[in-house]
Amino acid sequence: MPDFLYRYLIVIVACLALLVGLQIPNFVDQYEKRVDAHLREVSINLKPFQAIADKYFAGDLGKLINLHRNSGEKPFQEEGAAIEQMVQRKLRFEADLAALQTSLPLKAFRVLFLGDREMIDEALGQYSYTVPLNQDALLFGATFALTLLLLLELLLALARRISKKSPATHPKTQ
Repeated sequence: MPDFLYRYLIVIVACLALLVGLQIPNFVDQYEKRVDAHLREVSINLKPFQAIADKYFAGDLGKLINLHRNSGEKPFQEEGAAIEQMVQRKLRFEADLAALQTSLPLKAFRVLFLGDREMIDEALGQYSYTVPLNQDALLFGATFALTLLLLLELLLALARRISKKSPATHPKTQ
């Protein structure tokens, strides 16, 4: 590959990597806000049930759920399942938010590889592309671009080394 094409390719890869790297902190932020909003919503929806559990079961929602589930009436049994589903959802969001109380690189790893699928899909569906110019985003973007460029250079160096070592097609000598 001619040197000038190689240089242009590297510049293009660097620019694209920087833009992608700038988006990651923004996506993580939008994801975190979504989880927080859903946690607030489910907490509000659980308040009346928690008040009943506080009044009759010393705050134990599990006992209220069991009362509903063990009822002879089908609607109350289904209501117990619905309350339990809300409790599980609340616990899931609380755990996710607690895990996000860390540094940006660890948050990004968590969201991209271990994030809640429902929240990731929502965040992607409503994602607004921006180029944030704050310190975290710029540092993350530059680090992402540099890492990608170093990996690309290593792969190209490895490919050159392998191509030099591979035996050339020589006519057989007898």
